Amino acid sequence: MRLLSGISASLALLLSTVYAQVSWTVSPFNPPSIPLAVRTPYLSAWLPQGPGAALNGAWPTFWTGSILGWAGFVNVDGTSYNFLGTPGVPGVTFQKAVQKSFTFTSTQSIFVLSAGPIDLTVTFLSPVEPNDLVKQSTPFAYMSVSAMSTDGAAHTVQVYSDISAEWVSGDNSLKANWSTTTGNTLIHQVSLASQTVFSEVNDHTQYGSAYYATSNVVGATFQTGADVTVRAQFIRNGVLPNTQDTNFRAISDNWPVFALAHNLGSVSGTATTPVVFAVGHVRDPAIQYITRNGNQNRSLYFWSQFRTAADLITSFLGDFNAALSRAKTFDTKVQTDANRISTDYTGVVELSIRQSLGANEITVSKNSDGTFNTNDVLLFMKEISSDGNTNTVDVIFPAWPIFLYTNPQLGKFLLEGLFRYQASGLYPNKWSVHDLGAHYPQAIGHNDGGDEAMPVEESGNMLIMALSYAQKTGDNSQLTTYTALLDQWTQFLITDSLIPANQISTDDFAGPLANQTNLAIKGIVGIKAMSQIASILGDTAKSANYSSIAANYVTRWQGFAQSTTGRHLTLSYGNSASWGLSYNMFADKLLKLNVFPQSIYDQQTAWYQTVTQPFGVPLDTRHTYTKSDWEIWTGGIMTTTAARDIFVSAVHKWASSGTSSAPFGDWYETTNGAPQGFRARPVVGGHLALLVL
Repeated sequence: MRLLSGISASLALLLSTVYAQVSWTVSPFNPPSIPLAVRTPYLSAWLPQGPGAALNGAWPTFWTGSILGWAGFVNVDGTSYNFLGTPGVPGVTFQKAVQKSFTFTSTQSIFVLSAGPIDLTVTFLSPVEPNDLVKQSTPFAYMSVSAMSTDGAAHTVQVYSDISAEWVSGDNSLKANWSTTTGNTLIHQVSLASQTVFSEVNDHTQYGSAYYATSNVVGATFQTGADVTVRAQFIRNGVLPNTQDTNFRAISDNWPVFALAHNLGSVSGTATTPVVFAVGHVRDPAIQYITRNGNQNRSLYFWSQFRTAADLITSFLGDFNAALSRAKTFDTKVQTDANRISTDYTGVVELSIRQSLGANEITVSKNSDGTFNTNDVLLFMKEISSDGNTNTVDVIFPAWPIFLYTNPQLGKFLLEGLFRYQASGLYPNKWSVHDLGAHYPQAIGHNDGGDEAMPVEESGNMLIMALSYAQKTGDNSQLTTYTALLDQWTQFLITDSLIPANQISTDDFAGPLANQTNLAIKGIVGIKAMSQIASILGDTAKSANYSSIAANYVTRWQGFAQSTTGRHLTLSYGNSASWGLSYNMFADKLLKLNVFPQSIYDQQTAWYQTVTQPFGVPLDTRHTYTKSDWEIWTGGIMTTTAARDIFVSAVHKWASSGTSSAPFGDWYETTNGAPQGFRARPVVGGHLALLVL
């Protein structure tokens, strides 16, 4: 039986002019959806908000919006309070804990709820460990719960939580099976009875296992069974019977749940040591990748250090205190760096980090003897919510600042798979491929050349990212290894980017357009980037030649791209009434190329201040919607702080407006803040653009 309550997503979408009004304190603001456990494309649990929902005011959901059963109760002196999810449990009595506050940082979402005379602090930690490949590739997140008396008296307290089998599929009619192992760690494992490797249903993976675990300390108990049965057991008794339901069945057939409980004993005015739960999803192999010798199965990097999932889980739980300490250090660094821009900017950045990194998985291949080759690391990104492609170049590109900021080597691992595939000769086009695979988690290429064609877009993106990585790190290995490929793309840009043919750019939802001013900017920056690459590699003649071409193109481009009034650049050549966000000029600043004259930056700075709407500057004159990543990138090319802050504050206003209940959407209306369909995409990593200039 399932009884649902909470905010209707459709209602939240209708509230296009209502700002989030909640009864609890929030810091820095109430976001569209709160990240709870966000580590991979398949471990992605959120609390939908809209105008605001308490931790026990809505079910956690997968990034798509489908429910992930995740429930929590606390018993205080025999009275039960629900603190997580919105479970219905017939035949028993419980109350709702009252949310007092919510805070988020780059790595944590922290709730304080009052359960009668006890305050619960519930912390969801999705570690961000960019410099540790084992930890960053670990597909687990923490929930910790601590309790404290608020009335000066001592109280007996027990804490309970469960997850449902909804964590293993996008089709609740499918049969699941499960098991529980005991020892130093209590581990529930749940899987589909019939699995299909590398497949998805409604964006959920259809193979591997979900896990829910906790340390098996004194007072820890467990149970598996129907949701209402197991939850009623805890509500009535404050303890679970350590029994297992072996009636394997469909996910929605009496909703099997996997429960854990802790007896905290007598709780007084000092906060208890947190009880810690680990939730995760593990599959192997993780990615199928195309090579000259056929498709290669790749595993998540953590497998190079752990023999079993149980070993990983035990290590993960044992690392909680250290992980929390590292998280706080990372959070402080982000806050310090972003606060130099503004407090509005800090909140935007903090909300973006888990979401962007959570679309990526770090993988490793195996040697012929079955051992892991830790010298062969590739990172794969899912194009969440739009096409579902693997390693889409024009999705990596807007997300690129997060890699430059957190660990540029992760960016190198992202580019490497693209470079290798195209250097193999399997891809037939002279421009850069759009993506490595039409459906994540397969990266099996496009040997027919039939990928979505964005020839100028992707070629320019690859050149810009390759140079920016080398500049940031001093590592020129990709420039050396793939010189011929980089030069090939440059030759294409020389031919096709000054006057771009009718084609789509990364903003493909806006449709194709010929003579795109902003696309030409990308091509020219790409040519100039290759000039710098040639210089790094010691080819002074080639460097001078490409530099001369770029300079010539800029002069000619100014003649094509200026409006007749001279007040702004056009969206497309010859249409003086048109204009758009010239976000591709950000790469000129990032790479310090100075290919465009200062007068252009000054002109665009003045212009955008005259056309801003309540939620930002429109993407271009074809529509009134915009993109948050390009808003921040455009803010980065402004020549005054006031103009920059128009863009920053607009994105902050959208994120805190209560007009959406989906994970941070990057595409929305500037007139009223209405979301336009994208959600949870990794491109929000582009919000860190101002941190890498």
